[in-house]
Amino acid sequence: MLDSKDKLILDLLQRDASMPLNDIAERVGLSSTPCWRRIQKLEQQGFIQARVALLDRAKLNLGVTVFVSVRTAQHNQQWLAQFKQAIADISEIIEAHRMSGSIDYLLQVVVPSIDDYDRVYQELIEKLPFNDISSAFSMEVMKSTTSLPTHYL
Repeated sequence: MLDSKDKLILDLLQRDASMPLNDIAERVGLSSTPCWRRIQKLEQQGFIQARVALLDRAKLNLGVTVFVSVRTAQHNQQWLAQFKQAIADISEIIEAHRMSGSIDYLLQVVVPSIDDYDRVYQELIEKLPFNDISSAFSMEVMKSTTSLPTHYL
């Protein structure tokens, strides 16, 4: 079970994984060595999966976000394995979810333009058969975060 110090460490690292250890330790109320041990334990236990840099989509010329709803008549392991490989090979697909309800899969795609999205769409439909693919273009990002709530622990 995680205590309040562990949760605070997780919150701080989610906001800035490059924060110096001494700063984290000070904010948590620990000295450096016990704080470092806690971080190592959180990594070993899988609470911290990776430490990454978040990039600016606009500066990378990725101003168009598309949510793609996918329906298929194929509900078997072979098709699923092919689908997973197909989406893994397309770098513009940054998220993929298997859904309940009338949509089988929901993809998030980032591209510079609608023409670039069409290229991704063509690449996807070339790899596998689909019943339906429907695209919705994001008009405005109202909230975007990578920080997960820790108060459920």
